[in-house]
Amino acid sequence: MRSIFVKTILIALAISFLAIFIAIPIFSIFYEALSNGWDYYISSVTNEGALSSIKLTLIVCAISVPLNVVFGVCASWAITKFDFFGKKFLTTLIDLPFAVSPVISGLIYIIIFGAHGFMGEWLVRHDIEIIFAVPSLVIATIFVTFPFVAKELIPLMEEQNNSEEEASTLLGASGFTTFMKVTLPNIKWGIIYGVILCNARAMGEFGAVSVVSGHIRGLTDTAPLHVEMLYNEYNFVAAFALSSVLTLLALVTILVKSFISTKKLS
Repeated sequence: MRSIFVKTILIALAISFLAIFIAIPIFSIFYEALSNGWDYYISSVTNEGALSSIKLTLIVCAISVPLNVVFGVCASWAITKFDFFGKKFLTTLIDLPFAVSPVISGLIYIIIFGAHGFMGEWLVRHDIEIIFAVPSLVIATIFVTFPFVAKELIPLMEEQNNSEEEASTLLGASGFTTFMKVTLPNIKWGIIYGVILCNARAMGEFGAVSVVSGHIRGLTDTAPLHVEMLYNEYNFVAAFALSSVLTLLALVTILVKSFISTKKLS
């Protein structure tokens, strides 16, 4: 009897928590987004500013996610397959974006690449724009998202021994062939999970890109930044409309992850 009571309380607490912090806010976003009707909603998410911000968000994700996959696979392979000086330090550095505020990381890049930063004069002389341009958005997004693929792969690869790779090498396969035919199939689900999490984080990143973007409408405002811009201009319904697009992308990401988990277990 006591166990049933405890189970009921725990389930009620979990449902209440999800309702307060997830379900109700999501409902509020769509309610506000549609408060002026479908026509206004469609015009809010298809105007030039909204489409430009969504396009820029997708471009930043398309660049940063593949680079993070390459880093994650290389770092995970090095950490789990080899012993070398600085291995623990590298493992610690991978967790750095979780400990550093995104705003601080954005300020660091301004100090490095800004007009008055360490590389500022050299960049100006060579007419290279990084800060307040698309490259800064990509760099900032890479920083805040690079742990996700590696954090998925390292535990997975640590559980796997090197016997299959060693057998492949003894049979005369090259390192590249061993990776493509043996290692990659064993870690593909970890890579997919990492890509999903990395992409979701990249689409919603605000703090770091807000610092380095300059908030140039139509040029450096990603979708989250454009939402803030609309909200600050008291265009609340349009802000919620664009927020609903980001929410839908997040929900699709969750559904894709659940589908992939089901396929993995089947």
